[in-house]
Amino acid sequence: MSRRLRISIGQHSDRGVKDTNQDFHGAMIPDEPTLTLKGIAIAIADGISSSSVSRVASESAVKAFLTDYYCTSDAWTVKTSVHRVLAASNSWLHAETRRSRWAHDRDKGYVCTFSGLVLKSATAHLFHVGDSRIQRLVGQSLEQLTEDHRLVVSSEQSYLARALGMDRDVEIDHRVVPLARGDVFLLTTDGVHDHIDARFVAETIAANADDLDAAARAIIAEALARGSTDNLTIQIVRIDDLPEGDAAEVMGKATQLPLPPLLRARQVFDGYRIERQIHASSRSHIYLATDLDTDQLVALKIPSIDCRDDAVYLKRFMMEDWVARRLDSPHVLKPVPATRPRHYLYIVTEWVDGQTLAQWMTDHPTPDLETVRGIVEQIAKGLRAFHRKEMLHQDLRPANVMIDRTGTVKIIDFGSTRVAGVIEAAPDLDATDVLGTAPYTAPEYYLGEGGTNRSDLYSLGVIAYHMLTGRLPFGTKVAAARTRAAQRSLVYASALDDERDIPVWVDEVLRRAVVVDPNQRFEVLSEFTHELRHPTTTRPGGGTRPLVERNPLRFWQITALLLLIADVAQLLLSFRGRH
Repeated sequence: MSRRLRISIGQHSDRGVKDTNQDFHGAMIPDEPTLTLKGIAIAIADGISSSSVSRVASESAVKAFLTDYYCTSDAWTVKTSVHRVLAASNSWLHAETRRSRWAHDRDKGYVCTFSGLVLKSATAHLFHVGDSRIQRLVGQSLEQLTEDHRLVVSSEQSYLARALGMDRDVEIDHRVVPLARGDVFLLTTDGVHDHIDARFVAETIAANADDLDAAARAIIAEALARGSTDNLTIQIVRIDDLPEGDAAEVMGKATQLPLPPLLRARQVFDGYRIERQIHASSRSHIYLATDLDTDQLVALKIPSIDCRDDAVYLKRFMMEDWVARRLDSPHVLKPVPATRPRHYLYIVTEWVDGQTLAQWMTDHPTPDLETVRGIVEQIAKGLRAFHRKEMLHQDLRPANVMIDRTGTVKIIDFGSTRVAGVIEAAPDLDATDVLGTAPYTAPEYYLGEGGTNRSDLYSLGVIAYHMLTGRLPFGTKVAAARTRAAQRSLVYASALDDERDIPVWVDEVLRRAVVVDPNQRFEVLSEFTHELRHPTTTRPGGGTRPLVERNPLRFWQITALLLLIADVAQLLLSFRGRH
């Protein structure tokens, strides 16, 4: 049986010598598959003593963190999810203060410190603002993993410099720490950590290894005995076991399903009647089928016969359905909801009655600019659905784009998609090989670098260029350029020629979309699609691009002709001089 992330946790909070306890704490240990996809969340907050409502702030911050974090997309990274949740909490707390009678005195408003810990796979993600602390027990010492956000005025006076609710915007510290079996983390408010020493903490936890709640109570009692005058809260978290990182756990153990046989027309398979084969390749077999329960036409996809012994391939195959169910766009292929148990490993999606963009380009070798713009804009909308979920398609090409009979464009085939949140949980899915198709794959992949949103934008730029010119901007040379020096020698071939009526400024937009250095490309898809419609791209300092950049071949043809004319003129002058 695969190992999972397991922890032991002990917690205790006490108002101490104060009338009320403005601290708040909590933890959430979910069941699978959420445990693998989102991890375990622990949080502590400390209300400021000058505010009578800061207890509301600390309780709200912790409860929102423990509930809203698990409502964020499974595809997002921990950092993205937590930052969005804490930004929302900060905005709410700040707004509550602005609406209250303490609108101009933030020290009396809805303000609290916050320290959160998310344990996912074999990594601890720390989030922190204020002067509560996260520490790690190392032998007889305590390693402080967070920074106290206090402004020190003198040895006896300091102020809280940063906290939730204090300002309209908040900066949250984020740190990533690898986990090891046996690690012990402590989350404490200042009423505890200002009054205890590491040796006492280590000895107390060791003496109460089977009852961390008892250890927490003993540490707080000791802090009180040593003169703490503040509220006191502590959480002790021990890592008992770590997951093996099996991606099948993330996918709900779909690998336990048997692989289907090759299918044939009129065969009844798992409640579907196979009508005909649509596509077959080394990566998959796709069939048009009828759902016998609903009489609906669907596309049924099974793993390739050639790759069935490849465990990584099968895991990525399962990812396709997982990815599709987390995207919602009219320009992305939709999965068909499962209404009955499946007895084999396969994927069912909507049936798109149309053709691939590759076939469309064959049928329309010289499309007008407006038609190309319309197709590019629809693809961009589909890509944005991926990017909003922190996904990269990584294999955008004409064969992976469908155009139905109404002209609607849909991105298909998610077998190469990189999902940032899943990679955190299952690093084995983060392929080091180039997964895309050579002519459309961004150059940075060939350097072994990870892709970004601009890598998908590059692929879209190549598609736009290809539709308009019938050629590729760098020919077939990109895949062979696997060093920075080789990539610097790549020369963009202008889209301008005598055969097609392409404006000069459109050529400049295409050039910027496919420039080799990703940092020089458009930053976002919307910028590219906007520029493709509006002639706003100019050269630095203004002016038109020189002919040598727009059409190098024509430049050298004209140069050679001028040189020839000059040579002939020189010969004529020499001939006349002799006579």
